[in-house]
Amino acid sequence: MTEPTAAYCYNHPARETTLRCKRCERYICTSCAVGTPTGYMCRECVNERQKTFDTAVWYDFVLGFTVAGVLSGIASFLTTLIGGIGFFGWLLVFLGSSAAGGIIAEAVRAITRRRRSRPLFITVAAGVVLGALPMLLLQLLSGNVFGLIFQALYLFIAAPMVFARLSGIQLTR
Repeated sequence: MTEPTAAYCYNHPARETTLRCKRCERYICTSCAVGTPTGYMCRECVNERQKTFDTAVWYDFVLGFTVAGVLSGIASFLTTLIGGIGFFGWLLVFLGSSAAGGIIAEAVRAITRRRRSRPLFITVAAGVVLGALPMLLLQLLSGNVFGLIFQALYLFIAAPMVFARLSGIQLTR
């Protein structure tokens, strides 16, 4: 039997390898290889493939941030009203915050026509936080401890909920 000729990683010329990118067929070492469900790819091919999923345009960032901020401001105001109810208010804040996160995510998804981009999801989550900031500061300045806790709880639940709903993160399968 003949031995195969030595091949070297395209990125690290001193490393011998037999592993190839499944897309471009370049030799890659194990530190350059990115595992995918169907085989190994080089980082350039993975980045190129990832760009096909980023479909957001520049005005989606503005629209998404604005819609998230306005709806979050409304939800934050409602959270302040719920704060005066007492123990039942805690339950309403938990349920209402997750519902508000879902509503905000669906509104942003509709306004951006389901275009996607990780920076868009982060921008929208920042819009949720910024929209709730006026009510949070009002609670802080008035010294309302329970109102402050409810606002923090709203942000702790709603912002990650919006990000998860927009990005498609699934906790269970």
